[in-house]
Amino acid sequence: MQVKISLQGAYRVFDEFDDKEITKNQDGSFTVTTSLPEAITTYFQASNSYDSNLLAKCFAEDAILYDDGQNYHGPSAIKAHIIVANNDLLVKTDITNAIEKNSEMVIIATLSGNFDGSPVALDYYFTMKDQKIVMLKIILAGD
Repeated sequence: MQVKISLQGAYRVFDEFDDKEITKNQDGSFTVTTSLPEAITTYFQASNSYDSNLLAKCFAEDAILYDDGQNYHGPSAIKAHIIVANNDLLVKTDITNAIEKNSEMVIIATLSGNFDGSPVALDYYFTMKDQKIVMLKIILAGD
């Protein structure tokens, strides 16, 4: 996976990634080539393509999603929430950064679509177990 990090967001790029993974672009931004757990990569692919069956396969049976002040339990409830929200608003997500922090994968992404305030930066906190997502917390970036 390649992540393009703007010059403003790149102040810690060398702290978070190995030098071999970083390429400096002519515009001052950086491109980082890194790998994410397959379930996380699949989550964003399924979310952007509105593939509810593929999305559900990313989550463990006891998974919990925290989003928009609500809790969703289990793959069926999670996929219903994400697909309805994304389909209705024509949402697309572009990953801008990824770091591992306190045994979680934190993905910083820009969410755009047909909603007030678009685009918006969000932080996705993924907790994994047995190559499945067991918890996902989505919050405004920096909160």
